[in-house]
Amino acid sequence: MPLKIDFKAGEKMVINGAVLENIGPNAKIIVHNQAAILREKEVLKVDDCATPASRVYFALQCAYMFPDKEAEYLQSFNKYLGDYVQACPSAADIADSVRALVEQQALYKGLRESRKLIAHEVSTLDSFHEGMARISELADEDDVDIEQIDQLEDETDPLAKTQP
Repeated sequence: MPLKIDFKAGEKMVINGAVLENIGPNAKIIVHNQAAILREKEVLKVDDCATPASRVYFALQCAYMFPDKEAEYLQSFNKYLGDYVQACPSAADIADSVRALVEQQALYKGLRESRKLIAHEVSTLDSFHEGMARISELADEDDVDIEQIDQLEDETDPLAKTQP
């Protein structure tokens, strides 16, 4: 079944590793055979790979776009995915889903699924930043008396009350 693509003016896409740009008015393209295609909005540049989930996506993107180096990129993908799940076990189900698609050689579907890792990472980091903002507010309060906190810690520390 052919793939129909609406290619807007000024939009770029990558087809089998070649970057194409539409310099005219909107165009409709039909692809009649198997090809590795990514629209500009789906492409992650190496400079944008600042987080663990984005590294997973980028390695898989490269495996999809450059089949001659697929094994090398999939090795990086597996390493980054394993590192991400180790650091963030709550993403294990998403990672398993992505890995299953990759093992079935459905790289594009795996790439689309790996966006969920990025969304998960964003959500996790947002929660972390919200918690840090609250902690920061507590630390910035003017009425914090460090001596009172130290005294309270001494009073509640069970080891401080033990006598040898």
